[in-house]
Amino acid sequence: MAYDARLDSKKRLTLRGAKTMYYRVREKQNGTIELSPRILVHPDAVSQKTLKMIDQSVDQLKKGSVSEPVDLDELNKLPD
Repeated sequence: MAYDARLDSKKRLTLRGAKTMYYRVREKQNGTIELSPRILVHPDAVSQKTLKMIDQSVDQLKKGSVSEPVDLDELNKLPD
């Protein structure tokens, strides 16, 4: 389905028949805007194993035990 829309006075855009409440918005250099549906997860839905791993990672970061920075230059060269 395609239709024309315009921003209102507060620069909002209304989506007709939206399937989800949340979207990732990506604005490309050529002016196109890409919306990807997002599903947010309640914190209680995250497993205890995952939470423990996050806590361990934060502890390592606080101790300064980190790897060298990752060079993302190659990733930035990929086309949008």
